[in-house]
Amino acid sequence: MLARPTCIRFQPVLAGVLLAVLAGGALAGAAPTYDRIPHPEAIQLPIPEAPVLSRDGQAVLDASMAAVPQLDTAGLVAQLKSRPDTRVIDVRTPQELAMLGGRIDAPRFTNLIRGWLEFQIETLVPDKGTPIVVYCGVSQRSPLAAEALMKMGYTDVKNYRDGFFNWKRAGLPVVATDAAPRSFLYALPQEVIPGVWSAIGATAPGTYDNSGHNNNLSFILTPEGVVVVNAGDNYLLAQSLHDEIRKLTDQPVKYVVLENGQGHAMLGSGYWQSQGAKIVAHRHTADYMARQGPTILEAMRARARDKAYRTELVRPDIVYDETLDLSMGGVTIQVLHLGNAHHHGDTMVCLPEKKLVLAGDTAFHVRMPPIFEDTDTARWIRVWDKFEALGAETVIPGHGGPTDMATVRKWTRDYLIQLRQKIAQVLDQGGSLDDAYRIDQSDYLHLHTADELARLNVGRVFRAMEFE
Repeated sequence: MLARPTCIRFQPVLAGVLLAVLAGGALAGAAPTYDRIPHPEAIQLPIPEAPVLSRDGQAVLDASMAAVPQLDTAGLVAQLKSRPDTRVIDVRTPQELAMLGGRIDAPRFTNLIRGWLEFQIETLVPDKGTPIVVYCGVSQRSPLAAEALMKMGYTDVKNYRDGFFNWKRAGLPVVATDAAPRSFLYALPQEVIPGVWSAIGATAPGTYDNSGHNNNLSFILTPEGVVVVNAGDNYLLAQSLHDEIRKLTDQPVKYVVLENGQGHAMLGSGYWQSQGAKIVAHRHTADYMARQGPTILEAMRARARDKAYRTELVRPDIVYDETLDLSMGGVTIQVLHLGNAHHHGDTMVCLPEKKLVLAGDTAFHVRMPPIFEDTDTARWIRVWDKFEALGAETVIPGHGGPTDMATVRKWTRDYLIQLRQKIAQVLDQGGSLDDAYRIDQSDYLHLHTADELARLNVGRVFRAMEFE
């Protein structure tokens, strides 16, 4: 079996920084608002973490600082509020982001290390009029990177002169890239209500660094056994979740419920079956797994490499159609399919006596809801009414931390309705897809993954509504 990852050793110049900033790394429990005013006294210049440069090195840095427009912390806050289309580029290494407190929470964020900037930026940001802010930890690499972008023809480039450590000291929104570096889990489980726990995944695509933990892996403890919701992206991730469950109870995991057939929900099923658990899936999910499972597994193996160890496709043990009762140990546990909304066989787990619903990917609030080619947004809205009727006071969505019904309604149902209304106006006026791409989504561009999804969502809804 692969060894569990351990903390990376840093050069001496970084070692002192680690203790100061690691403990403050925050999980992204909600989309950033930038409403907090940074405390001027929190900003320390010159930046104390910055290593001393040679005379020639300092001269090069001074020249770049003079050539590039600069933003202080208040200026960056103001730009992120007024211009949510700003591309924020962190030129540090992924290891620095993981171990030194995370990164700035910005909707259009890219981690592009300094050495690859010139070679990759034109693919990532083809429009050279895009507003760009570059930063690093101490504003030594970022001015050089910003100047390079200006030489390549980018016309709206600024350097964040205060650097990440000052942003963090000011108490502004940050995202931890790995909140549990000694586990394959992105973050360790938190207790949502008594007996219900959730390991909140990264609100980002699955990567090698986050081990595919970019969704919520939840579980319900009872005196007679455990019900897990979502098997995880791979065998080792599932095993890591089980390790945490064993710290809380001696009861066995009896059932693992799949919220849908996406890889991060189902590829870890083989581990759970090896532990004696029964895999539960809706019939549409099981059919999707049979059709698309080999392709999904191949893509995960290409991304996860050694972390795909022992991960194989398996079939669900229990297939249901509308409802399934998994109540045990005095806890009422209802498995529900209210209709296909986001994906094939969307499944919720409801604890009616606790007024809690594990909603899966029917509900979003931190990430922009992704719309697939076969997603029916009109049906999603109809399913939502059934979801609301469950009367939940606490909602654990498929992505992002636990919240309430009003929050997921605002960022999921209302988003779908607004998007459909605006696209309907374009269609009624005889507009084209290009016209639809220009509709205003500014109310939602602060959501994580909006940069990847906003345009895709418009295109998919437009093409679907042409034939409704």
